[in-house]
Amino acid sequence: MSASRETVQDQILPAICVEAQHRLGQTLRSLYERTVDGEPIPLDQVDLLLRLRHRERELQRQR
Repeated sequence: MSASRETVQDQILPAICVEAQHRLGQTLRSLYERTVDGEPIPLDQVDLLLRLRHRERELQRQR
C-alpha cells in the first residue's frame, strides 16, 4: 500500500474519545488477564527467547 493511500485511509477512520479508549483498554486488559496471561509460555517460544538471549550475550561480548 502506498504512503498516500495510507494517509487517506487514516483520515477516513473516525476518532474515538479518550473515555472510550480508556474503557476499551480496560476491557482488553481484563480479557487478556483471564485468558492469555495465565497460560504457560509454549516451549517453542521459550526456546526462541533463550536463543535470542544467547545471541544478545554474544553481541555484548564482542563489543
